[in-house]
Amino acid sequence: MSFINKSVTLSIIVLIVNFQCFIAQNLQTIKGTISDKQSQQSIPGATIQILESNPLKITRTDVNGKYKLIDVAPGRYSLKISYTGYREVNVSNIIVSSGKETILDIQLEESVAEIGEVTVVGKKNGLNNELTSVSGRSFSMEEVNRYAGGRSDPARLAANFAGVSSPDDTRNDLVIRGNSPVGVLWRIEGLNISNPNHFSTIGTTGGPVSAINTNLLRNSDFMTSAFPAEYGNANAGVFDLGLRNGNSEKREHTFQFGVLTGFELVTEGPIKKDNGSSYLVAYRYGFSSVAQSIGLPIGTAATPYYQDVSFKINTGNTKIGKFTFFGIGALSTIDFTHDKVDSTDLFAFPNRDSYFTSQIGLLGMKHVIRINDKSFFNTVVGVNYAGSNYLQDSLNPVEEPIRTIENLTKRANFTLNTSFNSKISAKLFIKTGVIAELLSIKLNYRNRENSVEWIEYWNSNQKTGLIQAYFHSKYNFTNELTLNLGLHSQLLTLNNSYAIEPRVGVKYQFSKSSNLSFGYGMHSQMQPLDSYFLQSFDNAGNAQQLNRQMDFSRSQQLVMGYEILPFKSWRFKTEIYYQYLSKVPVQKNPTSYSMLNAGATFFPNDKTDLVNEGTGENYGVELTIERFFNKGFYGLITGSLYESKYVASDGIKRNTAFNGRYVYNILVGKEFKVGKEKRNAISLDIKFTHAGGRYYTPINLELSQLLQFQVNKGDAYAYSEKYSDFLRLDVKLGYTMNSKKRKISQSWSFDVNNVTNRKNIFAERFNPSTNSINIAYQIGFFPNFVYRLQF
Repeated sequence: MSFINKSVTLSIIVLIVNFQCFIAQNLQTIKGTISDKQSQQSIPGATIQILESNPLKITRTDVNGKYKLIDVAPGRYSLKISYTGYREVNVSNIIVSSGKETILDIQLEESVAEIGEVTVVGKKNGLNNELTSVSGRSFSMEEVNRYAGGRSDPARLAANFAGVSSPDDTRNDLVIRGNSPVGVLWRIEGLNISNPNHFSTIGTTGGPVSAINTNLLRNSDFMTSAFPAEYGNANAGVFDLGLRNGNSEKREHTFQFGVLTGFELVTEGPIKKDNGSSYLVAYRYGFSSVAQSIGLPIGTAATPYYQDVSFKINTGNTKIGKFTFFGIGALSTIDFTHDKVDSTDLFAFPNRDSYFTSQIGLLGMKHVIRINDKSFFNTVVGVNYAGSNYLQDSLNPVEEPIRTIENLTKRANFTLNTSFNSKISAKLFIKTGVIAELLSIKLNYRNRENSVEWIEYWNSNQKTGLIQAYFHSKYNFTNELTLNLGLHSQLLTLNNSYAIEPRVGVKYQFSKSSNLSFGYGMHSQMQPLDSYFLQSFDNAGNAQQLNRQMDFSRSQQLVMGYEILPFKSWRFKTEIYYQYLSKVPVQKNPTSYSMLNAGATFFPNDKTDLVNEGTGENYGVELTIERFFNKGFYGLITGSLYESKYVASDGIKRNTAFNGRYVYNILVGKEFKVGKEKRNAISLDIKFTHAGGRYYTPINLELSQLLQFQVNKGDAYAYSEKYSDFLRLDVKLGYTMNSKKRKISQSWSFDVNNVTNRKNIFAERFNPSTNSINIAYQIGFFPNFVYRLQF
């Protein structure tokens, strides 16, 4: 009997222990690597502490710089990372969920002062690229998905930042400080990509739907002016995106469904645990047809289809360095037919059928190899592909459909990007490198929409090279004063255009809470690649390409900024800037045309015989007031006052197509912890945007009626009229549930775009069916539902 009682007692103890272990599985882990920001060398012995934890949670990195904080309950946390001789860093707003481990790699910067002499706390929103002195900001995957109206799109998140405007519901083109969206450089894992969007066309950088899966993003950088010397061939701004590594110790999965973003599946895990290798793969299939089936407007009655796949494979540490392989592939298609047109359609017309498909691809390999504890080489090789087909048939009541437009484009960029990085001392860091791109393009475009015979604009299969080289040094005079000096050069082998561009940045830290920054840079950019090969015909009917000799457009940018953290969790920042643009392509004969307005329409450049004699200027002032996530509340208020002007070959100063003159955004959010253990959360996010209307050239109604197709008024009216202001209010309600019994977290969000159903103007256009000018409006009230499961 005694034996039985002991057995029962032991069984009960085992059950209790197993139950407690089962419950403990609901707790999660924060882990990652701590390394030197400049040398990338891991730091053993660094201290990582969860702030305001009770009991205290603290750990240290091992000999490989790795750390683990275990048994962390779901919620939001702040970490403090410190190591003797390095600047202390505080990282806030770290989300821990029951369905996924939190992986956080952190870099520390060595202090210039003697050990123990001074402590400098790293500020929030510091950039990954430490060579940026001014006009830059980092953002996280959590921010991309948090804000109302964001549609899981990094470009739409950036539209909330000071100096950026994107008053268009249909596309994510970014107007940075009055510049054309064509001037934005997109870079993913060190590879330049021409356009990372579904339904993209050559010569543009935006699109209706991003092909970048935000579930794969790590903290990335966005820069708006005077960027470091490693970035070239851009006059407006830089998106430098990185893909995170998969979990190298545990297999995890994410399932997501959204009315707009569609069905999505992400899986990750270790390949070989002992060397830290991992995989990360995601697939997404768009379901816009679901929105259409329940009567939600998406801007057209046509049904868009799109899908994409993304991956990153990390080989871990090997004897010959670390290798990563990454890629993105995307397909999209849409047919606009005359029998599916209503008055709200933004793209289709009652007298034509059109068919559009696009494909983009990115495939790359990165190799990092150490030379010593202070220096390393970082090399990326890869290819970026973009192709699109646009076919159009014109219709009339008595004849069969007639093919009137054929536009077929293919572009492939083969890239080698290699850099040498060396931390000479705590004060001096240097980076030098070369970016060589082989640009291959095939263009076939002919049109007989307004003529009997075909007019051939493109018939070209060309290759050219863009070679860039740079040197950048960062010198810390003290912990408070930093100087960035750089030199960038680039050569276009098509016509031997070249540029040499100095860059300089200075930053002075008055105290732990305030700093003054200054930046100057010369920047050059080649023209949209297709514009070099546009054809015209001489009197004998021979084809000629008069734009092949176009030089780079040049830009000089001057910026000054002041930033202060007046209270805990608050940041105020203001910047003033001036940009002068020169050598802008304009027509030889006096007209209002300027390449600075490229990207204002869906149509490619159709002007030949261009010369680099145009100018432009952008200037303005910006303000950011930010409340970092603290005690469940956060907020972001940004405002910009700016002017954007240009002078074409007729010598008249005009507004550019992107001169909205002002824009401001107000974003606020509140998170409420709910449940007995406060494991779950309800969130409410509100966003309001007010942007000035853009200038446009009005339609010549009489001539359009006579010719039965749209004709705009002449040069005297170029960009003389202004659309009404863009206003939009978005509200997002979310609920996150962290399971008590399983490693599962679920979230639901209901994101209502344009709550007031404001009719923002998309464009004015001539309608030949009614012989009048119609106003096409942007997307109205649109509720977007997203469900996410992590396990």
